[in-house]
Amino acid sequence: MKRILLYTVCGLAMLTMFNSCHIYNKYHRPDVDVEGLFRDTVAAGDTLAADPLNIGNLPWEEVFTDTILQNLIRIGLEKNSDLQSAMLQVEAAQASFNAARLAFLPTLNLTPQGGVSSFDGSKASWTYNAPVTASWEIDIFGRVLNSKRNAKAVLMQSEAYEQAVRTQIIATIANGYYTLLMLDKQLAVTEETALLWEKSVETIKAMKIGGMTNEAAVAQSEANSYMIAASIPALRQQIREAENSLSTLLYQAPQSIERGTFEDQKLPEMLQVGVPVQLLSNRPDVRSAELSLAAAYYTTNIARSAFYPNLVISGSAGWANSAGSMIVNPGKVLLSAAASLVQPIFNHGSNVANLKAAKAQQKMAAINFQQTILNAGKEVSNALYQIQTTKETLVNRNRQVASLERAVEATESLMKLGTSTYLEVLTAQQSLLNAQLSQISDSYQCMVAVVSLYHALGGGREIEENTK
Repeated sequence: MKRILLYTVCGLAMLTMFNSCHIYNKYHRPDVDVEGLFRDTVAAGDTLAADPLNIGNLPWEEVFTDTILQNLIRIGLEKNSDLQSAMLQVEAAQASFNAARLAFLPTLNLTPQGGVSSFDGSKASWTYNAPVTASWEIDIFGRVLNSKRNAKAVLMQSEAYEQAVRTQIIATIANGYYTLLMLDKQLAVTEETALLWEKSVETIKAMKIGGMTNEAAVAQSEANSYMIAASIPALRQQIREAENSLSTLLYQAPQSIERGTFEDQKLPEMLQVGVPVQLLSNRPDVRSAELSLAAAYYTTNIARSAFYPNLVISGSAGWANSAGSMIVNPGKVLLSAAASLVQPIFNHGSNVANLKAAKAQQKMAAINFQQTILNAGKEVSNALYQIQTTKETLVNRNRQVASLERAVEATESLMKLGTSTYLEVLTAQQSLLNAQLSQISDSYQCMVAVVSLYHALGGGREIEENTK
């Protein structure tokens, strides 16, 4: 009877082992739809002809060539608090992964004990034992293996998050730096215009004395001069706030930021975006979403393994000088070994519920992975179109500024000849100032568009890997 029972248990164990072979399978990327991921910037319904190159693979030093900006980015990558926290998350995940790898090894514990006893006033006797206990889970059905793979996926996901923070810091510092340069330029143009308008007021006053204009023109010219002067403090406040924001990003107290000039900025002209599949390896958020799917896959396997037997081998060895009446001083060696097999039969439905929950989480992770890819394609498409539209806008804005400069010169000359009113001059000057400020803003938007594309393509990944 015992032999029949033993054969039955062994047969059931072998059957469950064969049925659970899929638990050992590694995660494989599912089929994802990347068709038409990038929209053509000219033909609304066409897919962009992808380039085998990708500016996202360029080190950030080759994209942002301003040496002062490069120094600020280095400070940010070294000191930024968000990046430091992300790096600590990687360390924590690495420790968890190391622990998961060591789970394949036996556990060893030393538990020494001692005591003294005396019966009815007799001489006290000392007893002691110093056993070393060991326990080893035989990973027949992949619970420990899938736990290790899950921990590795979590580790890689934390590394992807670190890279996402790194890329975000590079882009944010670059945008903050270009914002300061834009505000500096707008402040310089406004201050220069304010000086010109002050001189214009003096000219109008002189013309009034000569009987060429009236007090209304003088008052109007003064009012517009004050209006321009009043806008200067607001620009200075924006500069101060932009410096403070950038200082905080660099993990520094608010302070003045050294910077170059707006005109000296040069960004790459050739902006290859690569093939859509590259987003699967370049974009840290896409990598993170896929690793989340991999972790969910292994969590499902762990839930499956809970249905199968759990085999644990344990043993102990040690010294003792008392073990009942059979062992007395000197100390003797004690050895013991045992094995246990636990086969779940009924656990209040918890194993079934855990498996269903894990499968649902895996499906959610798969949906999120596909959605993240679509979002990445949207951001790349938006950045590409932004670059094109800002360049077109800037071309026309440059023409507008040139035309208004000629208009101001012409109306001023005509006013001095008495064939034009000051109102026409004032209108031309105001239009020129607005166009110049817009011209600076358009140039700034061109810079931001390049930064956005670099960020959307997962920029900085290559240099980040080389520095690890």
